[in-house]
Amino acid sequence: MDAIANVGRIRVDRRSPAYWRVTFDLPPLNIFGPANMSQLNAVVAALEGDEQVKVVVFDSAIEGFFLTHYDFLANPEDTLGLPPGPTGLQQLPDMLVRLSRAPVVSIASIRGRATGVGSELALASDMRFASREKAILSQWEVGAGLVPGGGPMARLPRLMGRGRALEVLLGADDIPGDLAERYGYVNRALPDAELDAFVDALARRIASFDKQAIAETKRLVDVASLPPDAEIAPEWEAFMAALARPAAQMRIKALMERGFHKPGDVETRLGHHVGQLGR
Repeated sequence: MDAIANVGRIRVDRRSPAYWRVTFDLPPLNIFGPANMSQLNAVVAALEGDEQVKVVVFDSAIEGFFLTHYDFLANPEDTLGLPPGPTGLQQLPDMLVRLSRAPVVSIASIRGRATGVGSELALASDMRFASREKAILSQWEVGAGLVPGGGPMARLPRLMGRGRALEVLLGADDIPGDLAERYGYVNRALPDAELDAFVDALARRIASFDKQAIAETKRLVDVASLPPDAEIAPEWEAFMAALARPAAQMRIKALMERGFHKPGDVETRLGHHVGQLGR
C-alpha cells in the first residue's frame, strides 16, 4: 500500500485501516489519460484485495477540478495499446466496473468539475456528494462530436431516468451541484463549507460497521442496480471510434484553438464552449 501512495499524483491516505482517501492531484487541471491508468488500477486492486478497508473517499487536491476529461494530447497508441483488464473490458471501463463491485463502499466528494472521466468515476462510485457552490458535473462529449466511453449511458438512466439522462448526455452542458441533486446525479449537494465534514463523518460511520455486513448488503444492491458488462463494453468502443471521425477531430481542434487543455475559460466553462462549436 505504501508503494501505491507514492506513485505519481493519485495519492492514497489511510485515515485508518478501514477508511482510505484517494486524492487526485494531477495539476493543473486533473486531466486523466493513459499515463494514469496503472496508478488508478493499483488503487482499485488494493481496494479489492485488502481485508480491512471498508470505505474509500475520492477527492481532489486541485482547486476547481475534481477530475476532468481524457487526455487528448496523449499519443492514441498509448491508449490503444493497453491490454484489457480482468473483466475483459478495456482498462478504464474495467476499473470503473471493478470499483462498483468491490466489497468496499466508494464515495465521490465532488468539489470543482467532474467532467467526462470525472463524471464517470463518480457514477461508478457507490455514493456521490457535491459542493452546492463549487461542483459541476458534465458529460460534454457529444458536443465535441464524441461518444462518452466510461459507462454513463448504462449508469445515468438507472439513476435519473431516460429523459434526464438524455438531457445530460445530449445537452452536453454543465450541471451545477444543486441541479445534479434534483436530477439524482448526486446523492446530495451540500454547502461547500459543510461538504468535507459531512463526507468524513459518513465515511467514519460506515468504517465502524462490520465489513461482511457491508459487503453482503452492497452485493445484493448491485444485483438490482448495476448494469451488466455487456452494456458497458460498447461505450468505450464507440468513444475510440468517434475519435477518428472528421467531425470530432474538427471540433476538438477548434476547442484546442480556444484554449482546451490549458487553464482558462474553456476548461472552467466547457459546457458553454462546446455549445458554441457548431454556431
